[in-house]
Amino acid sequence: MSSHDVSPEAFRNALARWASGVTVVTAHDDGDPVGMTAASFSSLSLDPPLVLVCIAHSARSHAALTGAEGFIVHVLSHEQQHFSERFSKPGSKFDDLETGEGLFGAPLLPLGTARLECERHATLDGGDHTILVGRVRSAESTDAEPLVYWDRSYRGVTIVGD
Repeated sequence: MSSHDVSPEAFRNALARWASGVTVVTAHDDGDPVGMTAASFSSLSLDPPLVLVCIAHSARSHAALTGAEGFIVHVLSHEQQHFSERFSKPGSKFDDLETGEGLFGAPLLPLGTARLECERHATLDGGDHTILVGRVRSAESTDAEPLVYWDRSYRGVTIVGD
């Protein structure tokens, strides 16, 4: 760490103050479903329609997600916190879970706030993460209240003004 770098603790504490939506990213890997909870997700481009999700090199599903032909980003609703918890833990995430099959064979979870089916467009170096860029091939959305993560816990959304 150089004398100009922020300490890891200060960096983590500052980032905890950033409220974000919560997603689960799923893909198909040689016949097996893979998935993980991801808060590092963003839109990237409207033309072409691109999104990005950041996958830690240390994630068990890193190679499968970054190497898959396509993947699905499930933007979770407030009622889907259990999916975030399930997909953030080690072990088999799909045991006793009924899923559909989306593009590129990726597992479909029930529609929450939104669902984006993506074709892998690019992977980029992002330090200790890989930035997985997907070209959106299908998008669905609802009016369901989103699941939000802020200050190391799940939160709801309060609408301010009209």
